[in-house]
Amino acid sequence: MNRFKNILFLAVCLPLISICRAQQKTTSGNPIADGWYADPDGVIFGNTYWVFPTFSAKYEDQVFLDAFSSADLVHWEKHHAIVDTSKIKWAKKAMWAPCIMQKGGKYFLFFSANDIQSPERKGLDTTKKWPKEIGGIGIAVSSNPGGPYKDYLGKPLIDDFYNKAQPIDQDVFKDDDGQYYIIYGGWGRCNIARLNNDFTGLKKSDDGSIVKEITPKGYVEGPTMFKRKGVYYLMWSEGNWTDETYKVAYATASSPFGPFEKKATVLKADSTVATGAGHHSVFNIPGTDDWYIVYHRRPIPNKGRDHRVVCIDRMYFNEDGTIQNVKMTFEGVQKRVISKEQ
Repeated sequence: MNRFKNILFLAVCLPLISICRAQQKTTSGNPIADGWYADPDGVIFGNTYWVFPTFSAKYEDQVFLDAFSSADLVHWEKHHAIVDTSKIKWAKKAMWAPCIMQKGGKYFLFFSANDIQSPERKGLDTTKKWPKEIGGIGIAVSSNPGGPYKDYLGKPLIDDFYNKAQPIDQDVFKDDDGQYYIIYGGWGRCNIARLNNDFTGLKKSDDGSIVKEITPKGYVEGPTMFKRKGVYYLMWSEGNWTDETYKVAYATASSPFGPFEKKATVLKADSTVATGAGHHSVFNIPGTDDWYIVYHRRPIPNKGRDHRVVCIDRMYFNEDGTIQNVKMTFEGVQKRVISKEQ
């Protein structure tokens, strides 16, 4: 009889204890979610925080995207497979590096797919006839940030190798005048272009060009752009994404077209916490000068190429506008609810 009571106690009370502990959490903890994820885009829609990451796995298994939402930065809800290759018919693999923009009551989810290559890429056999591969940067659209999403264009938005940049790792930035820009590029090249009003294409400049190269010294991939106190910040990842050399650097300019000169490296491996920290995004709490960095890193020990997790920490500025070195933590960030006034 006592054994039955003990089993009943465990069955009833342990779940309640777990719930109470979850409710008492005051920090997000790092990582913020279970599972292997990378390349996160962190944004705020209304009073809700959202993170859109890459599912970190072999390219052939990267056929969907998940999302995570939170009302307080501490408790996160998973939204599984908000879009997948069944909805994006031209995408076959390597769906990664999502970023999202809200416009006109809709949510536009930009992503890369298929990891397309170019004959100019080192290591490829250029003696053979080279068929144009299908892939690049695409867009999915939904009326809800948590999906479901459907293909917006039915084809990639960008599928050419402008300035020898692989069309991946896109970020979309809205300037104060309402103009939207797309910043992207792999293989050590960074491009920027103006998006047209309905996101169906790129605007041509007065000189007839579609994109402009803005590659700063040390750039490898994963750009993100934001504006603070009239200054444009371009951040990116350096090193090799598969090992401990991966890190984040930044530059500033008075225009989204630069020129951008590297200022410093602000996020890198920490042997006491994690390695391979990079491919990040940043967001700002409305009405404040409080900034957060969302990034991926590799737990220690770790020998898996795709074993990456998504984390959030604070990002601080000095009085002169320079960015302080980011301290990676296991605690993550404090609980923060966005008020309706914000």
